[in-house]
Amino acid sequence: MPRPLHLSFGIATAPTQVDYADILRVWLEADAVDEIEHAWLFDHLMPIWGDPNGPTFEGWTLLAALAAQTHRLRLGLLVTSNRFRPPAMLAKIAATVDVVSGGRLDFGIGAGSRPDHPVARREYAAHGLPFENFAHAVGNLDEALTVMRRLWVEEQPFDFDGAYLHLTGAFCNPKPVQRPAPPIMIGGRSAALLRVVAKHADQWNIPGGDLADAIERSALLDTYCADIGRDPATIVRSMHVSVSYDDPADTRQAITDAAEAGFGHFVLSLGAPYPENVARWVADEIIENVR
Repeated sequence: MPRPLHLSFGIATAPTQVDYADILRVWLEADAVDEIEHAWLFDHLMPIWGDPNGPTFEGWTLLAALAAQTHRLRLGLLVTSNRFRPPAMLAKIAATVDVVSGGRLDFGIGAGSRPDHPVARREYAAHGLPFENFAHAVGNLDEALTVMRRLWVEEQPFDFDGAYLHLTGAFCNPKPVQRPAPPIMIGGRSAALLRVVAKHADQWNIPGGDLADAIERSALLDTYCADIGRDPATIVRSMHVSVSYDDPADTRQAITDAAEAGFGHFVLSLGAPYPENVARWVADEIIENVR
């Protein structure tokens, strides 16, 4: 794919092993920096690095708090685990955050933690959550996105009887501010998941670090779009890139290479502890030097 005409940049602050005040400070700083267009949290219930008993904030609750205190940034979770919350409840939560934010939600979602990631896997048993196989998780995600979009747009209650989800009288009110619905970002790289991306997503995100794999996965997504008659250019290609405070040139190069490969939406992951005025630093040292 050609280099996008516009590159979009945001930040990510993982809400783990940090204090609420630290995350709030960074988001308020970013809200005042025009070069930063969006901000993201992740969706884990327990730490996946550092002290295994350290603090981790629940993502959607924290996102609502940050939505109420920011004014410009688009915001979301990169990405929500579809395994954690019933989809109809998640649709209600997302609609509420979109209202609180004045229509700034980007709805990030994925199938849930990989079964081969034991540190992430433990949070399911710890919270009494089932952990089905990956095929079940992807199939459930497909149905969940169908249900959630219907909840956001339909004006009358409906029933849904799928292979995974069964709803009676499903309805969401209030609706999201964004009509017909908040943009949907799906994160992941498996072939099965990319078929769900082709069907439902406005944006697709993949972690950085292996550009050759990201290019291969993007081409596969193009194929799956063609299979269902969708223009692949209607799906924004997004990449999660770790920021090096010590070597911003390395981060800049990763972004430049990905942009040349057709990625246009970048989520810059900030490690804690966060330096003072880190948002302004990101804009000056990274964003302004790659546009």
